Amino acid sequence: MKNRIQILSLGSANEIEREFSRIGVDAGGIEKMLPKSKFLLIKIKDLDPVICNILKQEILSKNGEAAVHRNVINLKVEKSDVLLMSTERVMKEFLRGLKGHYFGIPQLMEDINSTLEKYSSHPKPWKIRNSEFAWGEKTFIMGILNVTPDSFSDGGKFLNLEDAVNQAFKMIEEGADIIDIGGESSRPGSDPVSEDEEINRVIPIIKKIREKSDIPISIDTYKPKTAEAAINAGADIINDITGGINPELLNTANKFNLPIILMHMKGTPKNMQREPYYENLMDELIEFFYKQIKNVKAAGIEKVIIDPGIGFGKRLEDNLEIIRRLKEFKIFGTPILIGPSRKSFIGTVLGGETDERMEGTLAAVAISTLNGGDIIRVHDVKEMKKVILMTNAIKGINLK
Repeated sequence: MKNRIQILSLGSANEIEREFSRIGVDAGGIEKMLPKSKFLLIKIKDLDPVICNILKQEILSKNGEAAVHRNVINLKVEKSDVLLMSTERVMKEFLRGLKGHYFGIPQLMEDINSTLEKYSSHPKPWKIRNSEFAWGEKTFIMGILNVTPDSFSDGGKFLNLEDAVNQAFKMIEEGADIIDIGGESSRPGSDPVSEDEEINRVIPIIKKIREKSDIPISIDTYKPKTAEAAINAGADIINDITGGINPELLNTANKFNLPIILMHMKGTPKNMQREPYYENLMDELIEFFYKQIKNVKAAGIEKVIIDPGIGFGKRLEDNLEIIRRLKEFKIFGTPILIGPSRKSFIGTVLGGETDERMEGTLAAVAISTLNGGDIIRVHDVKEMKKVILMTNAIKGINLK
């Protein structure tokens, strides 16, 4: 071979722009060519075949492509999904070309533009208690503190108040940005506890932490009474494993103007792992969050975090797919939380009990960070802090 040829794998706009600069492209040329180097796949659900045909013809005319149902062309199907494929530049030209159409297409154009804007940017910074959460500039660590006798990994370890408080401050010292306190186990097969029992477990710990620290505290509960008691004791975030289905809990979050974490769970902790099944995992998760975010916003809550629920009604392949495709949840414009720490899917892949899953957790945390996780919920803060810093260094983000 006489010519030296490379095939570049450039994962960010900064890397591509740097390569243009090395070649000697002028600033104006970089601005024009940068969109041409990015490829987009945009899926739209359940469109009328007439609209599908219009979209396909429009994007083909701009040298893009669209995948539709085979019977769209002869209008023998009632609805079809559409998968649009093009560079970023072609997509912009295609969207501009939709302005003169009817059949609700201008609204569709606005929705695509809005989704692209959310996907390609980060939420505005939040202030929680005295901490600044600049999304996209740092990957935040949520330290897990379960004050339960039966949690899957650390059940029974921190039932004693002194032990629990010591563990909280250990995680703070190791670099946790949030402490997540839970008084009811959500391991597969677990039974619920009463609100009074849950309150008795968590409130003394929250109060003790608040005596010495202003670190943001999240309360891991779906019960309104527990949430309000925790907030009055000093909690700052509601972490709801049921995804905001209880209007009373939403009212509580709204009353105190607190952020809420919406997690996806198929079923309940008691039955969620009894042969869970998804026809299309990501479609179902996206549909769930579209619905629940809308409900939460309607309840007056502005600060929403979403969690796809690793291990909560998920098979091995589901958990792996969520981590692999985590960035797709950026379309909602909310921070993304993920909690792979010590979960059973790691044991399925690598073998070992919960205390033998460090390496698997490290790998899952690294990929989750690489793929856009904003908050990583973990047991082992010290070790995960290091892997997150290293992953972000590789990404080109210098974080401390």
